[in-house]
Amino acid sequence: NMYVGNLSYNVKEVDLREVMEEYGTVGSVKKIKSFAFVEMPETSEASNAIKQLNGVEYAGRPMVVKEALPRN
Repeated sequence: NMYVGNLSYNVKEVDLREVMEEYGTVGSVKKIKSFAFVEMPETSEASNAIKQLNGVEYAGRPMVVKEALPRN
């Protein structure tokens, strides 16, 4: 699971899915306001997406892409 933050409110789940699918299979995308959780079943694909997309500008804002950690 990945956390994707600092998203524009205009970005839709389907848009984000398209971006993530460039790096592999996407299980699910759940967007909540300006952030989302993206599930990619293949760990190596998720790691590559994190490496390639963290800090990249998307829809006018630099994305924060990192591994989603469980809440304490």
